[in-house]
Amino acid sequence: MRIQGKTPLSSMSYRAIGQRTQGSPAFAAEPAAMPEAATGAAPVVAGAAIEALLALQGADDPLRQRRKAVRRGTTLLDTLEDIKSDLLVGRVSEGRLNQLLAVIGQAREKTLPALDAVIDDIELRARVELAKFGRYAEA
Repeated sequence: MRIQGKTPLSSMSYRAIGQRTQGSPAFAAEPAAMPEAATGAAPVVAGAAIEALLALQGADDPLRQRRKAVRRGTTLLDTLEDIKSDLLVGRVSEGRLNQLLAVIGQAREKTLPALDAVIDDIELRARVELAKFGRYAEA
């Protein structure tokens, strides 16, 4: 049932005290004593509920964050393993170093400063190797 703003009450007529009709009781309420029609209530803010739901959906649970971190770490280690294989053969490709820099850009986490320090060292070494190819890697 939908309630609209001010809706008129049923068509009741108030009788003055003392007026009686045939078959009606002696009691009649005073018009001033009768409650006024309810004023329109403020509309429920549906936006607040929607914002709360969106905030809950946007918040990553710890398990999802851990899966993302493991995935990024695995990708970084696989790329480093490929570079190690290239070094054993005798040549590291420029494409492999660019791939490493792209993976490093995604692997940073601001919550673990020790891990960020290691990633910074790997990134510096990759940029030095790219400089050897004559390509300056932007920071």
